[in-house]
Amino acid sequence: MVGNPLKDLRTFLFGKVFGLERHEYVAVAWSFAYFFCVLSSYYVLRPARESMAVGSGPDTIPYLFLATFLVMMLVTPIFGWVTSRFPRRVFLPWVYLFFISNILIFWFIFGRMLEEQQDNVWLGRAFVVWLSIFNLFVVSVFWSFMADIYTREQGRRLFGFITAGGSIGALIGSAATLFIVVRIGTHNLFPIAAALLLVAVICIHQLRDWVSREHEGTNSQTAESEKPLGGSAFAGITHIKGSRYFMGIAVSSVIASLLGTALYIFAAQLVETSIPDPDFRTEFFSRINVFSNTFALVGQLFLVRHVVGRMGVGVSLSLLPIVSIASFILLAIDPVLGVVAFMTWARRGLGFSFSKPTTDMLYSVVTTEEKYKTKNFIDTAIYRFGDVIGSFTIKFMMGLGISGVSIIMLPFAMIWAAVSIWLGRDYRRQARSLKDSGIA
Repeated sequence: MVGNPLKDLRTFLFGKVFGLERHEYVAVAWSFAYFFCVLSSYYVLRPARESMAVGSGPDTIPYLFLATFLVMMLVTPIFGWVTSRFPRRVFLPWVYLFFISNILIFWFIFGRMLEEQQDNVWLGRAFVVWLSIFNLFVVSVFWSFMADIYTREQGRRLFGFITAGGSIGALIGSAATLFIVVRIGTHNLFPIAAALLLVAVICIHQLRDWVSREHEGTNSQTAESEKPLGGSAFAGITHIKGSRYFMGIAVSSVIASLLGTALYIFAAQLVETSIPDPDFRTEFFSRINVFSNTFALVGQLFLVRHVVGRMGVGVSLSLLPIVSIASFILLAIDPVLGVVAFMTWARRGLGFSFSKPTTDMLYSVVTTEEKYKTKNFIDTAIYRFGDVIGSFTIKFMMGLGISGVSIIMLPFAMIWAAVSIWLGRDYRRQARSLKDSGIA
C-alpha cells in the first residue's frame, strides 16, 4: 500500500525533527504564533529605543537603567497583587491590552511633538524606560503561561521550537524596521507594534480554549481556572529568599545583565561617534538584530532540544557564559565598533537559542504561584537590578577604557558558567522533589 507522501513528510518534520506529538500540534501552533507576535512587536520598537538611548547621551544610560529599576520595583508588587486576586484567564490578556494602550499613547505624543518641531529628548528617555519594562513583562508573562500549560517533559521537547516562533517574529520585526524606518519615520513604527500585540491577545484566548478542552472536568488547576493564584503580592521576593534554586537563577540573571550592559554601553559610545544620524543608528541596530535572530532561529529549531536531551540543562545554560568569556577576551584585544557589533550578535544569538529557552525550562519544576510571581520578579526587577549595578559600575570604570573593563568582566563570566552547571544539577533535584510532593 502506497503511503501519503505529504503525511509522511509532516510526521517526519514535526515528530522526528522538531519533537512534536500529534495532540500538541494545535497548542504549539498557537504558542508559536503568540511568541512570534510578542517579539515581533518588541523588535519593531527596539531599534528606536537604542537610537533614543544614544540620542539621550551615553552618560545618561546608567540613570535610565536606574529609573527603569525603580519603576520596576513599583510595578512588580502590583503585578503580584493582580495575580493573587484575579484568575489567570483574566489577567493574562489584560497585561497585553494595557501595553497596547501605552504604545498608542506614545505614538500620538511623538507625532504631535514632531508636527510642532518640539525637542523630544525627555520623551525619548521616558520611552527607553517604558520599553525596558515592556519587553521583560510581556516575555516573562508569556513564558509563565507556557510553563503553566506544558509539562516538564513537554517543555524539554517543545520550548526550543516555540522560542523559534519568537525569533522569527524578532527577525521579521527587525527586518521590517530596517527597510521602512527611514521612509516612514521612527514614530510611525508604533501602530505596527500595537497591532502585532493585539494578535497575541487572540492567541491567548485560543490557548485557553485548548487548555479547557485538554483538561475538561479538571480545570481547577489549569490556566483556564476561575480561581486566582492567591498568596502574597510579595511572594516572588520571599520565594527567592527561601530557595537556593531561585537564588542561583537570580545570580545568573544579575551577571548576565551586568555583562550585557557592558556591551550595551560599549556600543552606545562607539555608535555615537561613528553614526551621527538617528535614523541610520536605528538601521544599524536593526541590522544587528536581524543577524542575531537568524543565528538564534537555527539553534532553536534544530539544536537546543538535542543539547538539552543529550547533555543536560546545565551544559545548555553554560554555553553563553563560555562564549562571554571569549567575547571579553576579544574585546580586550581589539575594542572597536565592528568587534562590539559582532560580539553583540554572537551573544544575543546564543542567548536566544540556548540560554533563554533552557532558563525557562527551569520553571517547569516549580509550583504555579512560583511560575508567575517568582519568575516575573527575577525576569523583571532582578534583571533590571543587574542593569543598574552594571551600568553604574561600568560608568565608573570607563576611565580604564573598553579593554580594561573587558578584562574585569572575565571573572564574572566564569562565575556565571559555574552557577549554570550547578543549576543543571539542581533542576533534576527540584524535579524529583516536586514529583515526590505529589504536585507534578
